[in-house]
Amino acid sequence: MALDIHRDNGQPASLEETADRRLMGLICDTKGDHEAALEHLLMASMAMVSNGQETEVASVDCSIGDIYLSLGRYDEAVCAYQKALTVFKTSKGENHATVASVFLRLADLYNKTGKLRESKSYCENALKIYQKPIPGTSLEEIATGLTDVSAIYETMNEHDQALKLLQKALKMYNNSAGQQSTIAGIEAQIGVLHYISGNYGEAYDSFKSAITKLRTCGEKKSAFFGIALNQMGLACVQRYSINEAAELFEEARTVLEQEYGPYHPDTLGVYSNLAGTYDAMGRLDEAIEILEYVVGMREEKLGTANPDVDDEKRRLAELLKEAGRGRSRKAMSLENLLETNNPYTVTKRTTVAA
Repeated sequence: MALDIHRDNGQPASLEETADRRLMGLICDTKGDHEAALEHLLMASMAMVSNGQETEVASVDCSIGDIYLSLGRYDEAVCAYQKALTVFKTSKGENHATVASVFLRLADLYNKTGKLRESKSYCENALKIYQKPIPGTSLEEIATGLTDVSAIYETMNEHDQALKLLQKALKMYNNSAGQQSTIAGIEAQIGVLHYISGNYGEAYDSFKSAITKLRTCGEKKSAFFGIALNQMGLACVQRYSINEAAELFEEARTVLEQEYGPYHPDTLGVYSNLAGTYDAMGRLDEAIEILEYVVGMREEKLGTANPDVDDEKRRLAELLKEAGRGRSRKAMSLENLLETNNPYTVTKRTTVAA
């Protein structure tokens, strides 16, 4: 069905009506009604063309591309992004940060569709702009762009490159007092990359710094804070600091129970890590109690045939068997925890999983 961008009297939509259409599109998108959002934004875009608002059209085309991407309509998303890219290059200049942001949208799209060569090419195009930005570009804008490129490289398993970009972004903030939450997010993701690479000491230090900042800037009750605590706990496990790991998992459990509830997958993951840690500490009864709860919840939510359920049922059976024997299994418990825990990646970005 063709979209009519005119009023009932046949006149083109006014600037105010076009702005209302754009706002409605953004509101619908926020509510998850992507189809309605798309209709409003497409009408706003065509009206803007009629009104000679080419630069504004490019911004709307980016929003349209984002919605097409969320709907899996990739070819249409590429067209929308390319239209925006052409306009921004002409109106703002080849090296403007807005151009880089469109390059990143295209890089993300091609990464999600498995076209890694194209994705990497667009990442490199964005990085060229961030490395030589035009005068007036804020450091925060560049740092945000670097973290976004880092996220794409991380999904490609290019962890060294992702880490370098995050470290560069971190230096740009220079521990600014007004950016502590953002800095903590970057530090936490640096910790994740160190953890993935097996650099557990560096991971621990990064998580500790991030958590300290989060405690002081009012985010110690957020879900992100709980996930960061869990990450630091896993780093402690890898460093055989079991008592500290238990304290971190306990605090993470409290935060995630409050923010997500006891049945959320992230909360259950922390329960599982805490059970393994209690087992390693010889607190067998507490480990059994927690793991019985986790197994019950996973069976209810995932079904009895799920691999996660099978793994935790096996761990629970071992604990129950050992409890009957009444002997300590500290060494074996720690080995199981190290082998079977599934580390989460931090989910907050200035823009990672359970």
